[in-house]
Amino acid sequence: MTIAPESINPDRTMNIDTLAQEPVDPKLDPNPTFDTPESATPKGKSRVGLIITGAAITALFGGAVGGAVGYTVSQSNSSSPIAVLSGGSIEPATGSVAAVAAAVQPSVVQLNVSGSQGDGTGTGFVVSSDGYIVTNDHVAGDAGNDGTIDVTFVDGSTATGTLVGGDPGYDIAVVKVDRTELPALTLGSSDTVNVGDIAIAIGSPLGLQGTVTSGIISALNRPVTAGGRGDTAYINAIQTDAAINPGNSGGPLVNMAGEVVGVNSAIATVGRGDAVGSIGLGFAIPIDTAKRIVDELINTGTSQTPVIGVQLDMGFEGPGGAVAQVTAGSPAEAAGLQEGDVITKVAGNLISDSTALIVAIRANAPGDEIELTVLRNGDTLSVNVTLATAEKI
Repeated sequence: MTIAPESINPDRTMNIDTLAQEPVDPKLDPNPTFDTPESATPKGKSRVGLIITGAAITALFGGAVGGAVGYTVSQSNSSSPIAVLSGGSIEPATGSVAAVAAAVQPSVVQLNVSGSQGDGTGTGFVVSSDGYIVTNDHVAGDAGNDGTIDVTFVDGSTATGTLVGGDPGYDIAVVKVDRTELPALTLGSSDTVNVGDIAIAIGSPLGLQGTVTSGIISALNRPVTAGGRGDTAYINAIQTDAAINPGNSGGPLVNMAGEVVGVNSAIATVGRGDAVGSIGLGFAIPIDTAKRIVDELINTGTSQTPVIGVQLDMGFEGPGGAVAQVTAGSPAEAAGLQEGDVITKVAGNLISDSTALIVAIRANAPGDEIELTVLRNGDTLSVNVTLATAEKI
């Protein structure tokens, strides 16, 4: 399979949908004991019906919940519900979660999006003072044709957003508002994140703007597939147990320095429909991956997907990814890859299955040279491949 959207067999992957509204897959146990997504569990291991769903919410549901809570708060406190939810009367202690939340919240916005696929509520965060906002493609991407994006800031003010561009394959989008002197968040580095670090998520779960949750980084390099606007997003995700719920999509996952280390994108849940909610398994796109996509979208309106130029046997259960075909003129052909090769490592990191291989490739950029460990007829080989752009092979 060319490691690009057109090469993916959708029947072999578990979608992370924006709201898990599709009909239940008849292959799934209607009474699951627990069901892990194929993308996150090595084949042959015990699996339990874990349904992964993108953390977004329809405006109807989010608006109803958020509106009801906001009305109660405002009635009892005689002030703006956003102000009540966002502020306190005592200065938070330096170095506390409260201090980080107070510093970050002014840069986090709620996005109410209307498009051809319906209405929804998600989250975004300001990355430049002149109005650029990062979110998920599954939140804002559908507004690109004839939809609308309404942006609400923590102080209650609003602005109309325009879609600069989106990449469904990475589930990243950029929205622009006509404002200046906005407080922008500092982008950290996901390479410095460790399992056990404190993680803080801020967003609009169920339409409740300004919600702050905290936990830890519970795993790194978790291969996750996310359903977008057509192409499947392959994410080398940061996993966190900070509560992330529908409506948190596109919001920042920050460290204790208030730096963004990930873009919240998906949750795992054992329920569907109204039962969808956090069970302590949230997934964020690493900011080091998101940075490249964001920069390309801002500068050109589009972004590039790196590939090696093979077709993969998606029925191969691993470990590793099995090459079914090598694309003529591709980097894989130039490096000497052959049909039947099994790629077991990328840059020294073990590959559990085909999804993990795609995720590992996409964590890089076109032009990067990566080392592949290949099993061929019982022999182990080391192959260096320079990544190309999907559109050029």
